[in-house]
Amino acid sequence: MDTADEGELLRRVAGGDRRAFDELYRRTSPWLEVRLRRRCADPDMIAEVLQDTYLTVWRAAGSFVGTRAKGGGAPGSAVGWLWTIAAHRLVDAFRSRARRARVPQVPLMASTAPAAEDEVMAARVGQELEQALLRLPPEVRAALRATVLNGLSPREASVLLGVPENTVKSRVRRARIALREALS
Repeated sequence: MDTADEGELLRRVAGGDRRAFDELYRRTSPWLEVRLRRRCADPDMIAEVLQDTYLTVWRAAGSFVGTRAKGGGAPGSAVGWLWTIAAHRLVDAFRSRARRARVPQVPLMASTAPAAEDEVMAARVGQELEQALLRLPPEVRAALRATVLNGLSPREASVLLGVPENTVKSRVRRARIALREALS
């Protein structure tokens, strides 16, 4: 495993090889941590970003492999891909911290309780939304997850999913239309 480059390790990770993932982490995490420390002094945030980065690598290594198979990879692009993910996760962490700092904490009154009708409606809408999401094709659901839940731009999601940016946009639009119809 020591002779495999990072690109080869990512190909193995895409196939579910845990040892290749461990080796990739061993090789790249110190370097990645140093680069993140140059941009952020909070060790907790850096640890969170590293964890999110490698979780994304584990889940999305196939998109990197697919991009290289189409001729989009150059030597060293595996670590570049890792850095791109880490940089986006760091920006997300900064944005999240800024949002938390702007939102004042409002104590809830102990006597405040949601009305029974509100609880029933929320549960019904939640179930309908869950069912509507499950009816979406997997590739459409993945595009929606990347852009809405992960907060990625269409361009970032296209890199993550290994599809053109316009494909991501059209899949997200299809998902939103389908969800709107299912919930109306």
